[in-house]
Amino acid sequence: MNILSLYVLIPLLMLLALWLARNVNQVRGVMLTGASLLLALSVWLTITYLNWRGAGSHEAMMLTDSLPWYSPLHICYAVGVDGISVVMLLLSAIIVFTGTFASWQLKPMTKEYFLWFTLLSLGVFGFFISTDLFTMFMFYEVALIPMYLLIGVWGSGKKSYAAMKLTLMLMGGSAFLLIGILGIYYGAGADTMNILELAERHIPSEIQHIFFPLIFLGFGVLGALFPFHTWSPDGHASAPTAVSMLHAGVLMKLGGYGCFRVAMYLMPEGAAMWGNVFLILTTISVVYGALSAVVQTDLKYINAYSSVSHCGLVLFALLMMTRISCTGAILQMLSHGLMTALFFALIGMIYGRTHTRDVRQLRGLMKIMPFLAVGYVIAGLANLGLPGLSGFVAEMTVFVGSFQNADVFHRTCTIIATTSIVITAVYILRVVGRILYGTCTNDAHLKLTDATWDERVAVICLIIAVAGLGLAPWWVSDTISQSVEPIVSRLALSL
Repeated sequence: MNILSLYVLIPLLMLLALWLARNVNQVRGVMLTGASLLLALSVWLTITYLNWRGAGSHEAMMLTDSLPWYSPLHICYAVGVDGISVVMLLLSAIIVFTGTFASWQLKPMTKEYFLWFTLLSLGVFGFFISTDLFTMFMFYEVALIPMYLLIGVWGSGKKSYAAMKLTLMLMGGSAFLLIGILGIYYGAGADTMNILELAERHIPSEIQHIFFPLIFLGFGVLGALFPFHTWSPDGHASAPTAVSMLHAGVLMKLGGYGCFRVAMYLMPEGAAMWGNVFLILTTISVVYGALSAVVQTDLKYINAYSSVSHCGLVLFALLMMTRISCTGAILQMLSHGLMTALFFALIGMIYGRTHTRDVRQLRGLMKIMPFLAVGYVIAGLANLGLPGLSGFVAEMTVFVGSFQNADVFHRTCTIIATTSIVITAVYILRVVGRILYGTCTNDAHLKLTDATWDERVAVICLIIAVAGLGLAPWWVSDTISQSVEPIVSRLALSL
């Protein structure tokens, strides 16, 4: 058995064990064991991959394997990893592990919640290891389906509306994806769905021009591409804490990963034709998301619109089509995943105590719950790009790489996008100053307690990851850059 199949097997065994669990303690034990195994597997895979690259291995994909699944349509269970998918698997494992602790005290229906949460993580892990178009699409759908129930049942606020809106819009994106996948399949000769094999063939230019926008839009909807982003703030605001962490931290990254791995890699001529159109939309996403966050008063909505801006920056960097910008895009996916997970974890913990997310009703929390307050400050500083934290490394790489395009259009888009840094600083510092400092005006808040041990584990792990990426980015950057090169080279030939 290929070692990558453990990313599918472990969640499946977790689902079985959760089904058999008799009480909450057994459920927690299953989740802790499974999440720890996935994290250990991801750390081992990362170290092993780095060692292989250090030893001189130059294969585009490692640990590849393929088993026939449905021969008439040439569908295979095909897996493999490169530097991009390795770091995304590590990100997913970190957030599943910390999300488990963030949901440690969740009630009611703890068992059922973790069943759907595990199924969601199964889809995410399966998506990142897949090298077959149909298998990737299947895992993509598996990741989306649980979101409806997790938000609709365990969410808050307008949860039914948010769950329905999210599901319908993402399923609409899935329809575009399916049409695009079939277009690639038949355009390439209808005898394989393996991405590595398809990349070696030349899909006719006419096919690329037609189906590239469908694939890019299909994945772009999940990546909060303007104007298809509206599901994201509502979904974030209503989702339970751990679901928001996985939703913003990992699930939205499937969009950027799919755009790069499928749309741009397999259809470089389509990317050359449509790139500027989507670049305008992503530039709008970056600025619009930041501006929208400024006027929000709900902590989750602020972070949700911030996610629209930062995920827009991922697609923006990919469409700049330089090696540095695309490396920055993956770094941004990793950085945003970690700091957003930290944000949503802290917001959920604060909300669980104060029963409000309205910044106008929160003051003086630094004196009442200093651990959570300091964690929120660190997350905010990472979000606005403070040197030494992950956000600075990612955003600087994106903008430096984007500015390598010497033409007026690309540089104008880059300059416009950089304004988001200032806007981000405005809403982050405004919120931090308002809710953490000053004098508490609500007597009930003075009786609140600070973080419990399980909450501290989740927060500390995420802070270490955010700081680690910011202080030691070189190994991640080098790993990503090597895997970005083959895709960027194909794009360069089409420009």
